[in-house]
Amino acid sequence: MDWITDPSAWIALLTLTALEIVLGIDNIIFISILSSRLPYDQQDKARKIGLLAALGTRILLLLSISWVVQLTDPILTLAGLHISGRDLILVGGGLFLLAKATHEIHNNLEGHAHKEDGADVKKVSFWNVIAQIAVLDIVFSLDSVITAVGMADDIAVMIIAVIIAIGIMFFAATPLSNFVESHPTLKILALSFLLLIGLNLVLEGMHQHIPKGYIYFAMGFSVFVEMLNLRMKAKTNPVKLRVRYKEEEKIAS
Repeated sequence: MDWITDPSAWIALLTLTALEIVLGIDNIIFISILSSRLPYDQQDKARKIGLLAALGTRILLLLSISWVVQLTDPILTLAGLHISGRDLILVGGGLFLLAKATHEIHNNLEGHAHKEDGADVKKVSFWNVIAQIAVLDIVFSLDSVITAVGMADDIAVMIIAVIIAIGIMFFAATPLSNFVESHPTLKILALSFLLLIGLNLVLEGMHQHIPKGYIYFAMGFSVFVEMLNLRMKAKTNPVKLRVRYKEEEKIAS
């Protein structure tokens, strides 16, 4: 516990906590999208279990730092590319995320047509959703833990940063999910983010590094534009309703 009196450790804790929150945004988006497929009374439970699973996975990985470090060692060479266990996990997780995001976009765009035709909508199992969240938690947690190992020296600092970050996400997940779910265009945008993140994971696994700052800037700018669109709609809709009401009054008179 010597780190408590070390100012540099507190700076590392604050910095790492902020980074863990930023890195956890994609995790929250994925959990929110998946949980929205469940009945409303199960969604909040799924989100909480998903975040608790993410917390448990990250703490276990932090307590197994020696094994995590070994994951970066090459285990095979393919076409001159040295592939490690981490690379395989990132590529596998990225492909899963690409496939899942594409499937969810298809359901959101085409699913309404099936409902209108009276077709039966396939029910989603609660534990099936939890299993999918757990799979991606491993990938997101691995990235998070490797970042933590590179920024702090004390395991206690890393674990506290992860607990604080997950705690903040725990309370932010429900309002964020409700907001995304109530705005269809924002939901498609969130799914597009998952496609972008999935592609980035695949490229990372193939040693093609793209600075995350570029990706988060693109995501932030897209959200900013969408917020402007939502604000414009909120202002114009009441005006359109008043104009329509006046026209109906004229016709009636």
